[in-house]
Amino acid sequence: MPEWPGNSPRNAFKQALSTFQRQIGLWSGLSSPIAAEIIASAGFDWIVIDGEHGPNDIPSLLAQLQVMRGGTAEPVFRVPWNDPVIIKRALDVGGRSLLIPFVQNAEEARKAVAAARYPPLGIRGVAVVTRATDYGRTQGYHANAHLDTCVLVQLESKAALKEIEAIAAVEGVDGLFIGPSDLAADFGHLGNPRHPEVQAAIQDAGERIRAAGKSAGMLAGSADDVERLISLGFNYTAVGSDLGLLARAAESVAARFRIH
Repeated sequence: MPEWPGNSPRNAFKQALSTFQRQIGLWSGLSSPIAAEIIASAGFDWIVIDGEHGPNDIPSLLAQLQVMRGGTAEPVFRVPWNDPVIIKRALDVGGRSLLIPFVQNAEEARKAVAAARYPPLGIRGVAVVTRATDYGRTQGYHANAHLDTCVLVQLESKAALKEIEAIAAVEGVDGLFIGPSDLAADFGHLGNPRHPEVQAAIQDAGERIRAAGKSAGMLAGSADDVERLISLGFNYTAVGSDLGLLARAAESVAARFRIH
């Protein structure tokens, strides 16, 4: 493996996934640099900046990446869609770990990987003076960027679950992530990811992902859910969200003082 010439630390999250280490994260949908700065150094291994269901665009991603630099957590940007233009722009502002929603098959996984790699390995457009290159100061960035670019693909349908082995076999896919809410909807149990049919599918998916040699991930609703998922083979999980933490804490205080 070529020596990484960059000025920033290696992507410890990507390296941990390659050896199936436990990685505990948090979902972030507040779209606030202040919130991002607070949670980045709270002790999590990774934090998802949500660009699919959160009001995040490239400028807001940039601001959050800037304040998260030096924190304990690797920022993972969930792009709105498997779009090479969005992926290119996210990488250019310094994102290096991406979660790609609604990947259905190996071809779509290959498309995501290609968008995150420069030619001849992919189709990522080449720019010289970007934040990713430390504004042109990082020698060798373009030849080595893929070594620290982490690509996670999200499986959210029955059709995608049927393709687990083929998707896991795609070179450049670092992990497969199960989307429980959309999966439940596709099974006909909208709003009920705890339905036994959905839970059985999730357990089967985790076992097959690990058997295929890739890290398995999923969002959990509580610390107890994290422990359960880990026991099922899901080695990278996110436990709730900053939105949920704020909402529940605010409700708790209001309830205590009977504020209406």
